[in-house]
Amino acid sequence: MSEKKQIPLRLKKELYDALCAWAEDDFRSVNGQIEYLLTECVKQRKKNGKYVPDTLDEPPKINID
Repeated sequence: MSEKKQIPLRLKKELYDALCAWAEDDFRSVNGQIEYLLTECVKQRKKNGKYVPDTLDEPPKINID
């Protein structure tokens, strides 16, 4: 089993709330959801060399309804 590192992470409330809802939909913890998303981003980067959109510097548009 691989060792897991603990890191502090600061998120905007809206992003955290969206991650919580997504994690609940996928039956994961918020930590598990963040780890899953980061893992998928790393896999994508390994496939095509890109891991972020060209619009990275634009703030995310989070619409919570």
